[in-house]
Amino acid sequence: MDRLKVQDNKDLERDTKSNAIVNTNTSALEKARKRQADAQRQRDKLREVTREVNEIKCEMHDIKCMLSKLLERWYELQ
Repeated sequence: MDRLKVQDNKDLERDTKSNAIVNTNTSALEKARKRQADAQRQRDKLREVTREVNEIKCEMHDIKCMLSKLLERWYELQ
């Protein structure tokens, strides 16, 4: 693959066959991939915490219902 350096930018080269501009800065590519992976991990963590909060809400609802039933029975016995 033949490439020519792009004037005024050391990270860019032009492919002579396809005339495409190619970025040769591999460290920038790795940084972008790391940012993307970090963002995905953050989204996954947020999704997990949201799921846990929803589970706790359901459990609290169940506890409230049980307490209400217990109170109703207690009042009936009074």
